Amino acid sequence: MTAPVTMPVPVPLEQRPTWRARLEYLGYQIRRSPLTIAGLTITLIVLICMAFAPWLASHDPNALNLAQRLAEPSAEHWFGTDEVGRDLFSRVLYGSRQSVGVGLFVAFSSCLVGGLLGCLSGIIGGRFDSLIMRLMDIMLSVPSLVLIMALAAALGPSLFNAMLAITVVRIPFYVRLARGQALSIRQMGYVKASQTFGAGRWHIVSWHVGRNAMPPLLVQLSLDIGSAILMASALGFIGLGAQQPTAEWGAMVATGRNFILDNWWYSTFPGLAILVTATGFNLLGDGVRDLLDPRQQGK
Repeated sequence: MTAPVTMPVPVPLEQRPTWRARLEYLGYQIRRSPLTIAGLTITLIVLICMAFAPWLASHDPNALNLAQRLAEPSAEHWFGTDEVGRDLFSRVLYGSRQSVGVGLFVAFSSCLVGGLLGCLSGIIGGRFDSLIMRLMDIMLSVPSLVLIMALAAALGPSLFNAMLAITVVRIPFYVRLARGQALSIRQMGYVKASQTFGAGRWHIVSWHVGRNAMPPLLVQLSLDIGSAILMASALGFIGLGAQQPTAEWGAMVATGRNFILDNWWYSTFPGLAILVTATGFNLLGDGVRDLLDPRQQGK
């Protein structure tokens, strides 16, 4: 005899998890990881400093005071002053707007452009897919930092050009990731059923592929913010990023190295800001990866 076929019973709407239940589960998963909590705390503090820098700063970051040049850390100047008497605490606060702002812009813009391009490449296929992937392979064959410096030097030294160069170099990573998701999803039965009922490529990309490719893209995005901050600081350090008098962490470290033997605070505090911020975003990125990775469920 043939075994009876049992059909799955749909879960009633009232028994499906609500948004409150999902948020509670999210909070539970975050509380399980002390490193994720540390990364989230650091990230929130940095974002608060970035948003409220004009109110938290004790001095005008660009105000000159030659009478207080290279002053040691004190109650008046918490991080000391630079070679022209500018308050370093205020400049570090305002520098977060440049360095962290570049990291956020690079991560989100490269994720958006690369994710969309990768999804289209995987769905359309053919010559379009071959052209896009060969171009991405060429870009990935060159070390990222070398290519970033070459593009920034060709465009000219400025914060915007540095941001643009980093974004262009990070796009191929998202293209390959999104294309892989698109290639696996387009063979699914529900995608073929949508095509049968007349769904266009844009509907398939936005509704089916985009939703399923979002978790790995978000993981890559969260991990890229810290890397983008380090790259922007590196460009500022070698003079291809923000220019004076703009407060930017990498440029401040570069200028402070000329005074490092006698005035240790000049490079130390901007360098610590880079270290702590990049570490915080990387810890948060690891937590997001563990949270969105299906293999971590139930552990």
